[in-house]
Amino acid sequence: MEQQLRLWLQQQFELNTDYASGAAITGVISLIVLIGVILHLALHKGLLPYIERRSAGSTRPWGALITRTKLFNRFAFLIQGLVLNIQALVWLHRGTTQEILTTAAQAWCLLFGMLLLFSLMDILLTLSRSTQSLSKLPLRGVMQSLKLIIAVLFSILIISLLIGKSPLILLSGLGAMTAVLMLVFKDPIMGLVAGIQLSVNDMLNVGDWLEMPKYGADGAVTDIGLTTVKVQNWDNTITTIPTYALISDSFKNWQGMTSSGGRRIKRSMNLDTTSIRFLDDKEISKLRRSRLISGYIDEKLQEITDYNAQSQEPEDSVLNHRRLTNLGTFRAYAEAYIKANPAIHKKMTIMVRQLAPTPDGLPIEIYAFTNVTAWIAYEQIQSDIFDHLFAILPQFHLRVHQTPTGFDMRGIAAHFAVRESESERGTGLA
Repeated sequence: MEQQLRLWLQQQFELNTDYASGAAITGVISLIVLIGVILHLALHKGLLPYIERRSAGSTRPWGALITRTKLFNRFAFLIQGLVLNIQALVWLHRGTTQEILTTAAQAWCLLFGMLLLFSLMDILLTLSRSTQSLSKLPLRGVMQSLKLIIAVLFSILIISLLIGKSPLILLSGLGAMTAVLMLVFKDPIMGLVAGIQLSVNDMLNVGDWLEMPKYGADGAVTDIGLTTVKVQNWDNTITTIPTYALISDSFKNWQGMTSSGGRRIKRSMNLDTTSIRFLDDKEISKLRRSRLISGYIDEKLQEITDYNAQSQEPEDSVLNHRRLTNLGTFRAYAEAYIKANPAIHKKMTIMVRQLAPTPDGLPIEIYAFTNVTAWIAYEQIQSDIFDHLFAILPQFHLRVHQTPTGFDMRGIAAHFAVRESESERGTGLA
């Protein structure tokens, strides 16, 4: 078309070759620009708004998703670049002008082709989050890694296009820049490796309860990215952890507890060792009324009677005879009470045991699992159990060990002050 227009100008206006050639190029470029503007207005002012309105009114989730990720918008720009490239090839004569326009159009197409791929990946990522089997995988980090690789490849293609060299030449030259690239992209590369390991080994998923004291993280994982993992702590603060730190450092994932259906209770109550003693017949008779330990008491008394009968020791010999203790009976009661609690998981370990004595008394540890894992419900169940056990201790003539407080010290001081006052009055009367 450029040649035909140049020949027409030369014939009609008798222009020399240079002027006619310049005018022809100007005319063709003007026509290309005009068609580009018309196409742009038709796509961005007519077609795209219509598609966005239809997508906004759609009941399907991907309708609004396509609009939000600008898929059609980027596709429209890609079409404009293709049209520009075709016009330059068809209407312009081979030369500098055509080369500049085709190069710019091809670079334009590569750029928006890359962005179009990014939009498709964003759509796939969002749709995967609504799929139960895929929502647990750290796909966001994988997608970010793929975006990084695609961006590098497309950048190489664009640069090779602009300088007119083969992409293989640039790729071969990257070998000398490996050390620099490793330094620049250290975090993304380490994050990519860490993300693959987390995904393959199923170590961490979005929604898991993560505890990592080194970084002050204790909450739910909200996002697993290429370089960072976001954790929303239980106080609603956000902690950001480097992805590779989850591989190099230790962390605790509570998801196993949630999946098992049981949450552990492991807490001790310290008893005053001076309150531990044997039970007499009257106390045994009173405790036997409890339906929880009546069977235990009868069985234990029979065992003790058989043992004492075989020992052939005098009945008044305390050192050589076995007797029920208030502590052992309390442990049996606590275990029976926990087993009877409907909120306790019966298929998991249930145990009441003694720990080594300390200056703070004798620890009696309650070890069991609730059949719910929700935090609030778990704490309520645990508190109810210990409320009852603390309140029932006096029935076994046991006392809780407690370090003297200021109130205790004031009581002791007041007691001695009264004694001293009485002593002084007695001395004065004498």
